[in-house]
Amino acid sequence: MLKYAFKEWAIICKALALGRQALILRKGGIDENAGSFRLEHTQFWLFPTYVHQQAAGIIPDALPLLESAQADRPQEGLIRLDHFAVVTGFYLLHDTVGALRLAPYHIWSTETVHSRFRYRQPGLSTLVVRIYRAAQPLELPDLPSYAGCHSWVELDRDFSTEGAAPVLNDADFREVSNSIERALQPSAVT
Repeated sequence: MLKYAFKEWAIICKALALGRQALILRKGGIDENAGSFRLEHTQFWLFPTYVHQQAAGIIPDALPLLESAQADRPQEGLIRLDHFAVVTGFYLLHDTVGALRLAPYHIWSTETVHSRFRYRQPGLSTLVVRIYRAAQPLELPDLPSYAGCHSWVELDRDFSTEGAAPVLNDADFREVSNSIERALQPSAVT
């Protein structure tokens, strides 16, 4: 059972749902602690948003995902929750080199990474996540309490995750999460 959701661009939710990426880069919403992100929950529904995402914010070969995310948009006044995440790693990046090392593992453009890293105060949070597809998609009313520029949403009730299946099998997820961890480790000087 999960009651919390995490707001993210619909295209990023699509990339996560397809196994195209297994991490989330986050700065924090305008309405959060002066724009700083806090990891409040380690399991959450992916709450697709459509307001800030844009073609210029992603790498060119992800444009078909943007079109697909727009085509899958639920009708006005509804939200669709069909995937949830379990956080398996959390990193605070204090330099852009670390953020840029993650380029093979996400669909943000280099410009977006730089812009988000520098916003308000330098830094970027990275969540390594295992994504699960819900047994049944949920369509819920988009309540006024869900609005605003913040990462976390408390849903009006708990929703079951029973029968969910991982997007990536164990071996594939282990491989990608190990690759992300290696990318975040500085090279040893000999």
